[in-house]
Amino acid sequence: MEEKKVFTDSGIEVKTLYTRADLPKTQAEEVPGEYPFSRGVQADMYRGKLWTMRQYAGFSTAEESNKRYHYLLSQGVMGLSVAFDLPTQIGYDSDHPLSEGEVGKVGVAIDSLEDIQALFRGIQLEKVSTSMTINSTAYILLAFYVALAKQQGSDLKKITGTIQNDILKEYAARGTYIYPPKPSMRIITDIFEWCSRELPKWNTISISGYHIREAGSTAVQEIAFTLSNGKAYVQAAIEKGLDINVFGKRLSFFFNAHNNLFEEAAKFRAARRMWARIMRDLGATDPKALMLRFHTQTGGSTLTAQQPLNNISRVTIQTLAAVLGGTQSLHTNGYDEALSLPTEEAARIALRTQQIVAHESGIADTADPLAGSYYVESLTAEVESAAWKLIEKIEAMGGSVPAIEAGFIQDEIARSAYEYQRQIEDGTKIIVGVNHFQNTDAGTIPSFRIDDSIRAVQISKIQALKQRRDPAKCDQLLQIINDKASGGENLMPAVIEAVENYCTLGEIADTLREVFGEYK
Repeated sequence: MEEKKVFTDSGIEVKTLYTRADLPKTQAEEVPGEYPFSRGVQADMYRGKLWTMRQYAGFSTAEESNKRYHYLLSQGVMGLSVAFDLPTQIGYDSDHPLSEGEVGKVGVAIDSLEDIQALFRGIQLEKVSTSMTINSTAYILLAFYVALAKQQGSDLKKITGTIQNDILKEYAARGTYIYPPKPSMRIITDIFEWCSRELPKWNTISISGYHIREAGSTAVQEIAFTLSNGKAYVQAAIEKGLDINVFGKRLSFFFNAHNNLFEEAAKFRAARRMWARIMRDLGATDPKALMLRFHTQTGGSTLTAQQPLNNISRVTIQTLAAVLGGTQSLHTNGYDEALSLPTEEAARIALRTQQIVAHESGIADTADPLAGSYYVESLTAEVESAAWKLIEKIEAMGGSVPAIEAGFIQDEIARSAYEYQRQIEDGTKIIVGVNHFQNTDAGTIPSFRIDDSIRAVQISKIQALKQRRDPAKCDQLLQIINDKASGGENLMPAVIEAVENYCTLGEIADTLREVFGEYK
């Protein structure tokens, strides 16, 4: 009888048995904390410092989200991770006609500095690391955050956190872009330049494979497309005259963790090795500029609405994959997120999952515990080899921007998504509770819904703000942003001054729409 073939989610064939003969021939004796960082970016990994435990949260108004942040901090989170609603993500104030039906739904609504003041009320920005999942309007949200830090009297040199700020994956996988690729890249390099001088501990970009994976890519495609995008950002910054050894230290990555435990761990190990080589080839010499540091979120697309409590097990496996793979920061999804925004109970269980892995499993006791595994080392090499082949195709097209403009990356993701769904539908890919092991119980999982009345609350806040502020001063500051965008000056100082004088997010985004146009 012919032996059944088994493949990882990326289509890599898995042998029945791995032996010493399967170890990569070229693999030197690698150690954590040293080039090429396959085994981790710190010599002692989690013995010295655990990963940052974040919970991604944001919904309704800034005031409501602030309550959830205080709750999460009281439960032991070590960093905040802010979700923004769709109007905020694509540069519309809550009173814009296109905002109707979306205000406060998938994240918190932020229209002005007053909303940011409310969002972080009672939270000292010097004492918390904040990650903001924001891309096309990242420059405005960063300006809001800096303005609030200044109001709090914080030392900007001590402020830590991350803005996602990864526009290339928006064109490829997610869609919350505003401006065409070239001016968008210009805004990103302006942020790099300004932060390297004024906000030196801030991670200026979180180059994101998460959404590429959520759109249907494989693990191999996730790292290939993400590292290609990262290379494009680095090249754009070098062309602007920035020092790779300075801005390179402030680049971070954002990856997904799915259920194939060993492939996911191998993916993270391969990505570190590949990025170290890419940065070295681009001229980086500082070890910190060669390190791939990353945040992980468990896989939203793996969560099922059927038998949702099973998702606790899925999130646990994904947590193990991220930690065994050497993540620096982790968000765990709530078991109910295929149904609604997470309830407080679901968010607490998700956080407790991380805490149990950290403090009860023993995984954090030694650096890279999977090192030397015949299977994992072989799989790491195979994932890396397959990812380099994809990167070489993208390079042949001229890099990520031309590959996106040609639709290559989008088509590759769509093909993988189709194939994965086909396997679920024909039963070759088993999803517990969905296409196998179903039950007829409807279940009664409580859901968390956002009321449409939030938009009226936000509109009244905007109207009151516009009555109080100096309209002539706002017009003048928006004109300065227009002038700087039309020229070549760094936009960040003008944007910060505008938000300090209560220009709204939509007004600033619209000012750049006038100059740069919109990407269709």
